[in-house]
Amino acid sequence: MQSARTVFLVRPTRFAFNAETAQSNHFQQPLAGLDEQTIQARAFSEFDAAVAALSVRGVEVVVFDDTPEPHTPDAIFPNNWGTFHADGHVLLYPMCAPNRRAERRLDILAALGRHFTIRQVTDLSAHEQEGRFLEGTGSIIFDHVHRVAYAGLSVRTEESLFREVAARLGYEAVAFRAADARGQEIYHTNVMMCLGAAFAVICLESIRDPVERATVVASLRRTGREILAITLQQVVCFVGNMLTVQSAYGTELLVLSQTAYEALESEQRHALSRYAELVPLAIPTIESIGGGSARCMLAEVFLPAAESRP
Repeated sequence: MQSARTVFLVRPTRFAFNAETAQSNHFQQPLAGLDEQTIQARAFSEFDAAVAALSVRGVEVVVFDDTPEPHTPDAIFPNNWGTFHADGHVLLYPMCAPNRRAERRLDILAALGRHFTIRQVTDLSAHEQEGRFLEGTGSIIFDHVHRVAYAGLSVRTEESLFREVAARLGYEAVAFRAADARGQEIYHTNVMMCLGAAFAVICLESIRDPVERATVVASLRRTGREILAITLQQVVCFVGNMLTVQSAYGTELLVLSQTAYEALESEQRHALSRYAELVPLAIPTIESIGGGSARCMLAEVFLPAAESRP
C-alpha cells in the first residue's frame, strides 16, 4: 500500500524557532513580537485541531507527548527520525541538527511494539559522527508500490547513504538536486514532492539539471502516475508537503495545510480530488516557526499488527 492507515504524531511541549535547523531550512520565519508561551499555545491548539480533523475522518492516529527535557523544538516533526515498514523493519536516521537527535525515542518504539510487530531495528544514527545525514521521509519519498525511492540531495540528504538505505530496503534509488527560486538548496525532498498511489505532485522547475529532471519524470511515468506540476512559489506555500493516508473505511485522504490548499489552483484541486479527499489543516504557526507543514507532522506506520500470543 502507498498510503498508511496509521500515523503517529508528537504533541509539542516546548515548540520554538530552531536556530540550528534555520541554517539550511529557509522556510522558517520567526513570528516577531510573540513570546514563547504564545507560540507554544498556538502550536498546541493547531496540533490538537489537526489530530481531531484526522480522527473524525477515520484515520488511526496515535499521539505521543513531547518531553520537556531535553529541549527538542522540532519534535512535532517525527517523520524525520524513523520509518516503519510493512515487513516489520524500523530504520532510525542520522539527523543534521544536534538538537534534533534526541527526538529519536526508544519509548515510542516500545509503545508501537505493543500494538505492531517490529522484527528488526536498524539504527543509522552513528553516521552523525561522520557528518553524513539522511532525515527519514523528509529526505526520502518512497513509492512503496513500485519500490522506488526518490531523494533531493542536500546537506541533510547524503547521496551514498540514501543509496545504501534504498538498497537495504530493496528500492530503486532516484537522486537529484532541487533548488528554490533564489538558487538555494531545498532542504527536504518532501517540500517539493508528494506521491499518491496514482499521482505525483512535484516542482519540476526546482530540478535544474535537465538530465536529472528527465530521469525523475521517466520514473514517475513508468510507474503510471499522473504528474501534477507545481511552481516554486507554491513550494514556498508548502503545496508539495502533502501526504496521502487511508481511513478505516478505505477512503483515500490527502492531508495538506490550509496554506497549501489556498495556494492550489482550482484545476489542481480538481485533479487531486479525483484521487483523494483533500483534508486541509490550519497550522500557520507550526509552518512559520518550524518551517515544516502537514506532511512533516505525520509519521506513517506500515508495521504489521502485533502477532497474537497464546
